[in-house]
Amino acid sequence: MLRKSVPFLELAARWYVFFTLTAYGLGKLLGGQFYREGHLPPGLARKTIAEVSSFELAWTFMGHSTVYIAFVGLSQVVGAFLLLLERTKLFGIAILIPVLLNIIVFDLVFDVPVGALASASFYFALLLFVLFANREKLQRIIREMWHRLPPLENVTWTERLKFVGIVVLLIVVLRSIDQFMINHIGQ
Repeated sequence: MLRKSVPFLELAARWYVFFTLTAYGLGKLLGGQFYREGHLPPGLARKTIAEVSSFELAWTFMGHSTVYIAFVGLSQVVGAFLLLLERTKLFGIAILIPVLLNIIVFDLVFDVPVGALASASFYFALLLFVLFANREKLQRIIREMWHRLPPLENVTWTERLKFVGIVVLLIVVLRSIDQFMINHIGQ
């Protein structure tokens, strides 16, 4: 009986997360979330930084960048829409899990009201349930990823050392490019 209900529960979880995260994402995109410049609560606008709570400070900081708000809002909306289709639901989860983890940590460290933390944790748990319900598909994906790696027993020590040497050399090159950008472009 329980096994037969899993597809219904999985679809209900996806749809529920779709509706709620789409609403939150659109709320961000339409200006209904965070304290934005020119739209601070009257009491908050008169406080010094030393007087504001961690929640007020964080909510104001998050509202300072419209680009960041749009990024988070679009991530929620796009990830939520990907949950609707069978073929794209795992991509949606791949987008939404980091977004929700960020929200959960944000809620924990900035004293956001506990209800918001509980809701974000609930949506996160629903996505984990969807992953669990699709564990066979996930296992196939992981096996396919691992299958593409050459078996180590067929690789000589010389080939392994050559491979590691090339990787280390490329890491040095990437680090040099990174430092060049930091030192010359970032100033």
